[in-house]
Amino acid sequence: MEVKKVSISWQFLIVLVLILQILSALDFDPYRVLGVSRTASQADIKKAYKKLAREWHPDKNKDPGAEDKFIQISKAYEILSNEEKRSNYDHYGDAGESQGYQKPQQREYRFRHFHENFYFDESFFHFPFNSERRDSIDEKYLLHFSHYVNEVVPDSFRKPYLIKITSDWCFSCIHIEPVWKEVVQELEGLGVGIGVVHAGYERRLAHHLGAHSTPSILGIVNGKVSFFHNAVVRENLRQFVESLLPGNLVEKVTNKNYIRFLSGWQLENKPHVLLFDQGPAAPLLYKLTAFAYRDYLSFGYVYVGLRGVEEMTRQYNINVYAPTMLIFKEHINKPADSIQARGLKKQVIEDFITQNKYLLAARLTSQKLFHELCPVKRSHRQRKYCVVLLTTEASKLSKPFEAFLSFALANTQDTVRFVHVYSGRQQEFTSTLVPDSKAFQGKSAVSILERRNTAGRVVFKTLGDPWTGSENDKFILLGYLDQLRKDPAFLSSEAVLPELTDELAPVFLLRWLYSASEYLTDCWDSVFHSNWREMMPLLSLIFSALFILFGTVIVQAFSDSNEERESHPPDKEEVPEKMGKTEPSFMRESSSKIPRKGFVEVTELTDVTYTSNLVRLRPGHMNVVLILSNSTKTSLLQKFALEVYTFTGSSCLHFSFLSLDKHREWLEYLLEFAQDAAPIPNQYDKHFMERDYTGYVLALNGHKKYFCLFKPQKPVEEEETVGSWGDLGESRGKSSCGLGPKPLKGKLSKLSLWMERLLEGSLQRFYIPSWPELD
Repeated sequence: MEVKKVSISWQFLIVLVLILQILSALDFDPYRVLGVSRTASQADIKKAYKKLAREWHPDKNKDPGAEDKFIQISKAYEILSNEEKRSNYDHYGDAGESQGYQKPQQREYRFRHFHENFYFDESFFHFPFNSERRDSIDEKYLLHFSHYVNEVVPDSFRKPYLIKITSDWCFSCIHIEPVWKEVVQELEGLGVGIGVVHAGYERRLAHHLGAHSTPSILGIVNGKVSFFHNAVVRENLRQFVESLLPGNLVEKVTNKNYIRFLSGWQLENKPHVLLFDQGPAAPLLYKLTAFAYRDYLSFGYVYVGLRGVEEMTRQYNINVYAPTMLIFKEHINKPADSIQARGLKKQVIEDFITQNKYLLAARLTSQKLFHELCPVKRSHRQRKYCVVLLTTEASKLSKPFEAFLSFALANTQDTVRFVHVYSGRQQEFTSTLVPDSKAFQGKSAVSILERRNTAGRVVFKTLGDPWTGSENDKFILLGYLDQLRKDPAFLSSEAVLPELTDELAPVFLLRWLYSASEYLTDCWDSVFHSNWREMMPLLSLIFSALFILFGTVIVQAFSDSNEERESHPPDKEEVPEKMGKTEPSFMRESSSKIPRKGFVEVTELTDVTYTSNLVRLRPGHMNVVLILSNSTKTSLLQKFALEVYTFTGSSCLHFSFLSLDKHREWLEYLLEFAQDAAPIPNQYDKHFMERDYTGYVLALNGHKKYFCLFKPQKPVEEEETVGSWGDLGESRGKSSCGLGPKPLKGKLSKLSLWMERLLEGSLQRFYIPSWPELD
């Protein structure tokens, strides 16, 4: 019984000490320490801090607790003076930089610290789950979401990243740790980025990467995530990183293709790099360098153990027993620079490549390259001048360009960069620098320029005569450079250059094909490697596309069958017309010919409905009136209903028809105000009563007293009829009577387009003083 009481009291003591330690850790309140409210401004916080700091400074206050009090005051001010830390404290009760996931970590640390004080260290039981000890190698590689998005993803376009997803209490993570440590030490020295994501604290980032289990290893190149699915051994991880890189980074060069490879500088506008080594494949370090500088140089690899490369090794004097790297620029017979050493290191290669990133006289093919070769002047001591050759494009090197190249080779300086531009591809750029003179047409010119700002402002001076490459031209250019070195104001002309056209950008079709191939590759990998959670977006997209396609086919099939029934109506269902009566709607007119898809109410405009449907029409409302005759009534009303059906949803539109046989004089009076209408004949004209206005449509605004006019097109059959009867002078009277229903319907073929313009308000309006009486 006594032993039981001792054990209970001992447990109670442990719990009590734990609670007191936690409360003491959570007892710190910066607002209470400084004596300010939670809504205090920065000025109030600073004022309170200065007052308390003077009062409790250990040099002035001899109280034994002054030093501890001063430390608390400083810590409180550090938290409240920083808006981010203050916000974290207000939301989470802690001033840590991370929001949410660090609190469990800190509580875990406090609990572990308590355990260590009472000799309950996990190492005593030999369980390697203490994250502070186990993940010490991973601490400097830990990634947060913002760091991944802002730094890792953009940097993945220059180098691949290898990322491990881990968590606490992960037995497999402990198993792969020795291999991971060895691979990290090797690949990081080659230039591969390394990252570690703790799935327990960085759930958002782990979910964003698509990692749903630990441990997971993935690679990132060009912002694209690829998962590692093989056994975690050194060689597999190395091959995985190599597989992340594009396959065409390094070209295999032999005696058969080395001239073609080195001659590509003119088309690609890049220096070309050749590595001679004894391995059958290019080293990973060389491939990583090629990936980082692929926009600036082209890379080739020569396997010196291959039969048939002796010609190259003799021509360029290569030592086959040590790796040798050569850089070729405009001249393929002699390298512009070389380096040879056993065990080439990453830093040595990068320095060598950086010094030879551009051609001796590179072609300006884009605005980005122009910014790099001819940077903006930042100070008087950092002046950069560009000597620009403006020449025509040629398949072979022209004499002016060769002379310019030799001049650039002999006068290379840190402050002067030599470039050239194809005047045919960059016409606006060329016309700004070259004077508009016949002497320069079709010839080369040389300009010296200095950029003043990124908006395109430059100062420049162009040689007075065309550049032919003669010794005299070189002498004049050399004199200009010497004079410029003495007097920067020598560049007297000023202009604003337009942006350069990107000559090497792929066309839209190629970019689309590249994107499509990458997407198909991702889908193929997802089918074989991804789990169902990762496959859900793809499956959803496929089923949605199939559903839309199937639905479209079904709707089209039903609509086609409806159109067939409508185009061949039975004769028995034709309803005879009711003459002389007001037609309340087109549905009553001929129900068999009405489209099944809708109902259009078309009323007749008579002396009874004239006042309500026009004269006293509410503001903002319009009445669309079709002009027809008794003989064309059925055909025109059917076509009119089809054309205006899509506009019946507007409550501001009303639809009517007007009989030309009854109200011709009213129509003729309105058309006199339409300036673009055909001349209205007078009443003594013998064809006055025979003029055909059927198919005209008027949009009448009764409140504002204006109308818009639609005049139908003449059908082809009518034009032929008019042409055949033109000599007899009888076409006007017979044009509307001798035509079938199809030509009549063709008059309103463009009415829907006219209605769209009516709703847009872009039609011409014809105003009248008052509405005439409708007799």
